[in-house]
Amino acid sequence: MTTDTISASDPMQVLTGRCLCENVEYRIEGELGPILNCHCSRCRRWHGAAFRTRASIRSSQFTWVKGKELVTTFHSAEFTAKHFCSVCGSNLVSTYDNDPDRMSLPLGGLDQAPSNKVEGHFFVGSKAPWFEITDGLPQHDTWPGSRTEVRKTSDEH
Repeated sequence: MTTDTISASDPMQVLTGRCLCENVEYRIEGELGPILNCHCSRCRRWHGAAFRTRASIRSSQFTWVKGKELVTTFHSAEFTAKHFCSVCGSNLVSTYDNDPDRMSLPLGGLDQAPSNKVEGHFFVGSKAPWFEITDGLPQHDTWPGSRTEVRKTSDEH
């Protein structure tokens, strides 16, 4: 984990990430919201994996450092936009048309480890039948309480 110091009394976590071809880079300043593994079929398809490890952040925490012009968007649901690299196809972030101050971040593209850890699994009722969850973390068949709980940022957690 990289920690930049804003002032002597106000340390702030700074994370960076990039796509596979490294033409798109981004920076996140501050703590991530709760980290969860989503097993829904959309996340599995989007990531080509058994689940998506994700966290929410405030849009103000996020900055495109390089390659913003290469980012393209697909609306996967009525208010949810998935952003990815148009060159290599790497998944970058999700944004919400009905909540523009919030973003969802897949953790696979990060260059450092965040300071918080995975807290559980959701949508395990639709998880890949060939994958077994063995880590002992809480499991939820659908949303863990509500969509709002999943999309909490660090200042709401």
